[in-house]
Amino acid sequence: MLRKPPSPDNGPGQDPQALALNALGWVLGDSDRAARFLALTGLTPEDLRASLNSPATLGAVLDFLRAHEPDLLAASEALGVEPAVLAGARERLGA
Repeated sequence: MLRKPPSPDNGPGQDPQALALNALGWVLGDSDRAARFLALTGLTPEDLRASLNSPATLGAVLDFLRAHEPDLLAASEALGVEPAVLAGARERLGA
């Protein structure tokens, strides 16, 4: 029996919060990129730690990637998801 591939909206591993947290890990994996993220969002490392599960913070991570296509493409490749799925997670967060 042939299986239909999961859709980006409801497939396994496509939870928008999980995607955003994984994307944050990718962003923070490079010190220059992490510094740019903190500078653009105005977050301090302490603020970031305190608000990791906040939809606003997770949305800021995805907005950061969507605003710079090379980062979006690199993060998507590193996380094994299509760029549209990663970018679309922003709307699904509901923040």
